[in-house]
Amino acid sequence: MEREIDQVVQAIAVAFDQSQISLHQQALAYLSTIQDNANETWRLALRLFVDQNEDGSRKYPSQVRFFGLRVLDEFLDNRFERFDDESFQTLQQALIAYIQSEYVHGPAEADATFLRNKFSHTVTLFFLCTYTEQWPTFFSDLFTLIRPSEQSSETGFNRHVSLLFFHIVLEISGEVADQMIKSARSFSAARHGRDGRVRDGVRDRDAASINEAVLTIVAEGAERMNELRKNSSAAKARDLDHAIEVVDWGIRTFGSYVGWIDINLTVTPTTVPLLFTLLADPSLPIRLATSVALLRIVAKGLKEPSDKLQLLKVLSLGQVLEALESKTRAQQAERGNDTDEGEESYREALGTLLNGLGQELAKLVEECSNEEVRAEASTYLVQIQPVVLHFLSDEYDDTCSTVFPLLHLILTGYKRNRKISSDPLDEPKRAFLTSLLQVILTKLRWDEDQDLDPEDADEDDIAEFEKMRKDLRSFLDAILAIDQDLVTDAVRTLALNTISAFTNGVSIKWNDAELGIYLVYLFGEINKSGGKGRAAFCQAPPVDREKRKATDYAEFPLTAHGEMLFALVQSGIASFPNRTVALQFFETVSRYTDFFKIRKQCIIPALEAMVDTRGLHNDNPQYRSRVFYLFHRFIKELRNEIPADISTSIIDSIRDLLPIVAEIPELEEPEMDVLTEAIKNSTFDSQLYLFETAATLNSLLYKDPAQQSSVALSLVKPLMDDLSVNFQAFRANGPSDLIPIVKVHHIIMALGNIAKGFPDYPATVSENWIGPPMEVLTEMAQAILVCLEAMNVFKPIRDATRFAFARILATAGPTVTHSIPPLMSNLLAHFEPSELVDFMNFIGLLIHKLQKDMFEVLDELIGPLSAHITALLSQPITGTDDQRAHSETKKAYLTLLNNIMASKLQGIFISERNSSTFERLIETMQQLAEDVSDPTSQKVALTFLSRCVQIWGQHVGDSSVPMSNPDRGLPGFDRFIYERLVPTAFRVPSLPNFNPKDGQMMVVLHEIANLLQTICKTRGPEAYDFFLNVFLPSQNWPSDMALDFTTKMRNLDGKTFRKYFTDLIRSSRAPS
Repeated sequence: MEREIDQVVQAIAVAFDQSQISLHQQALAYLSTIQDNANETWRLALRLFVDQNEDGSRKYPSQVRFFGLRVLDEFLDNRFERFDDESFQTLQQALIAYIQSEYVHGPAEADATFLRNKFSHTVTLFFLCTYTEQWPTFFSDLFTLIRPSEQSSETGFNRHVSLLFFHIVLEISGEVADQMIKSARSFSAARHGRDGRVRDGVRDRDAASINEAVLTIVAEGAERMNELRKNSSAAKARDLDHAIEVVDWGIRTFGSYVGWIDINLTVTPTTVPLLFTLLADPSLPIRLATSVALLRIVAKGLKEPSDKLQLLKVLSLGQVLEALESKTRAQQAERGNDTDEGEESYREALGTLLNGLGQELAKLVEECSNEEVRAEASTYLVQIQPVVLHFLSDEYDDTCSTVFPLLHLILTGYKRNRKISSDPLDEPKRAFLTSLLQVILTKLRWDEDQDLDPEDADEDDIAEFEKMRKDLRSFLDAILAIDQDLVTDAVRTLALNTISAFTNGVSIKWNDAELGIYLVYLFGEINKSGGKGRAAFCQAPPVDREKRKATDYAEFPLTAHGEMLFALVQSGIASFPNRTVALQFFETVSRYTDFFKIRKQCIIPALEAMVDTRGLHNDNPQYRSRVFYLFHRFIKELRNEIPADISTSIIDSIRDLLPIVAEIPELEEPEMDVLTEAIKNSTFDSQLYLFETAATLNSLLYKDPAQQSSVALSLVKPLMDDLSVNFQAFRANGPSDLIPIVKVHHIIMALGNIAKGFPDYPATVSENWIGPPMEVLTEMAQAILVCLEAMNVFKPIRDATRFAFARILATAGPTVTHSIPPLMSNLLAHFEPSELVDFMNFIGLLIHKLQKDMFEVLDELIGPLSAHITALLSQPITGTDDQRAHSETKKAYLTLLNNIMASKLQGIFISERNSSTFERLIETMQQLAEDVSDPTSQKVALTFLSRCVQIWGQHVGDSSVPMSNPDRGLPGFDRFIYERLVPTAFRVPSLPNFNPKDGQMMVVLHEIANLLQTICKTRGPEAYDFFLNVFLPSQNWPSDMALDFTTKMRNLDGKTFRKYFTDLIRSSRAPS
């Protein structure tokens, strides 16, 4: 063994020696082998750890000894069978001898403290293996080592062995009772049974002695602390630290087992005063450990609710916490701005303890059937509520949030009682809710010292506060459900008082101003009794939609929320010298635009604030970006209320914000694409709102087409000139110069947003309709096409063009349809697979907007597009990305085909250009309808085939359908129906992998039923005769069953037949 030990020591030395890289992997592999074979190498490992030199020092370095413990842990951790006597005695004697030499008489690994924790874990694993059968005297043996020997001159308990004892008990509690540790590892029935036996054995044999030993050592340590503090000196400072360490670990140990041993051992007339003394000890670690121990006592499950109540009464924790909260709050006030994180963590721990106490009381109130217990628990709960409010009002959010779960329970109970009884709240409850409401309203306020300049603000702090506001809102909503008037009155009063103070020239803090405005915003969300739309802001009788524009709402009195908004706008608080205040103002007025429809005189002041340096022209880019959106929202919602004569002035005031700047960012990762990252510019994305808003304002000039066209041109021409300059720069410099490419992308996007600002082209054009400046839109479309033709190799340019044309076509309608063919050819000249889906969705949008005007375009496009998609779908799938792309492409293609049919543009499939590929298209749809692996596409393909039958399946000689009608029957299509579609309809449900119980398959069955009924309704008696006398007999259907099926298919409505058909298929597939 000596040779093996030397090899292990050498291997560990190599593993730690950076200069021996060549042998590093070999050494690690050797050590791994030793550890993996712990059942054979544990004796070697034991010697590595315990062996001594002649002078009593440890023979091997600390890293070697640590490895020895790792091998022992591997040996012991998953061992559930009994040791043979020799192995047990070897381990037991070695461990006891080590403790005596190192902990009783030695320095307790003073030079390698990390070995202490590792050793306590190893001893714990050995304890778990041997306690129930081989070493039942483990604790009594350990206790003899804690007490000083009769020959020793030492007094008191051995500190080193005491700390080892504490660590071992902590480890044992973790192993046998900590649910978090248990859930983190895979379940083992053997381990679970062993841990249960150990737990029961400790409870039966040693719990009392363990608890006595822990508390005795803690009490002695506490007494020694007090003595050393009274007679403090530099020499005794180390002794005080040692005493604090012992008490700290002792209380942690006590807290680790209170949850799983008899409560009568841990809560006694002796322990409770000791714990409360330590809860207020000068040492922070001791206070924190004591708060955890008390929390675990409070949370301990007891069978009888009366026992739980008695436990809480014995503790009288509410009074102690009230005193400590008051004391720590006063200390907090004395510190002022000097934050003591340790003391704040103590207040947080006290809040957590109070929350635990309150939750246990609330459970007794809600769940206990004993009325006396419930009443007494309710009384205690009411008594601690003032302390709960003190913690809730703490300026530190971590402390404040400790009582959130308790508040949730209290308010949930109040709400439940409110639903049962409509009686007024009793005075204690109402007083608590009133106080709680005041605390919440105060906590909704920003910290006055918080730096909220958007450039310098800490995003994490802002996110934390927003989360806090959200949590507080949930409590506000809960109180609202209990007593709505209480909340709305408080919110309204505080908001109006703040606004009134500002209006009257009273100096108010920025966070008070922001809160006042926020409460106006909040009021609209919490005021459940208010109406919708204009009715939320004025007390007007119902007015028909068509009469609202002519109604003068100014004569109707305002509601409470209307008064708040009116006071807000009239106060001029938007000029408060703080961005956060102004931004909250803009958030509020853009949220409640219906108010401005009933008090139109407030529109101009709100717009003035938005446009000047308080809003759009603020010098902070991040702040401006948000205001761009809010301004857009405000104008969009109120475009019909804004006087046309001021629209040009507003446009002029924002012209200086319209020039586009392109930036090339520095890449964070080398593999990132520079062009893609340059396109992702949040500042430009926000600027796009301004272009749309400018066009919306321009659209208000529709009564003067010449002026509207002139203003539109003044917006578009600078962009077109800039587009021309950058396009020429691209042609001169090529793709290496990214700035022109980015600028072209941005300008195309801006032009698209200008088009978006105008109203959509109407589905039906009336005689008095006045359209947008079509010549300007046509010029924009032409310029974009020129750029696309030269730059279609760039995906961002293609994306921007699709974006812009979707908006131009929505506004200009048929006026620019002549641009679609060149647009399509250029978009398809270069594209990535993902773009194909976007392209087909784009075509679908155009079909929806332009209907019959898309016929020529689609006639030219559908052939090449179908051929391309068919080729793409036939390619082999090599991975999940391919699978997703394949599925999305198929889905988009089928959706496009159905959109064509729904818009009555089916003539493109049988036109002179495409008739030769029609049969191939129908066959492809039939194949997709039979593909059980993709039920979603199956369903859509069947829908398409049903529409084909409905149109081309009609009798060719039907004189009721004019020859010129594209809906006229197609010669030969009837043969396709009977020879191909009908067999498919019956073959699909009979396929072996078709599961009629699956939800998606059932949808396919319904679509097959629809197809069959469509065939019968379209072909009439001929189809019934075919089913009854030809097809069903060929499938060996009995004649009575065939007659029944055919009759039901003809006579039942769609829903009833779908159910019948589904049930029929299911019964036919059921095992006989």
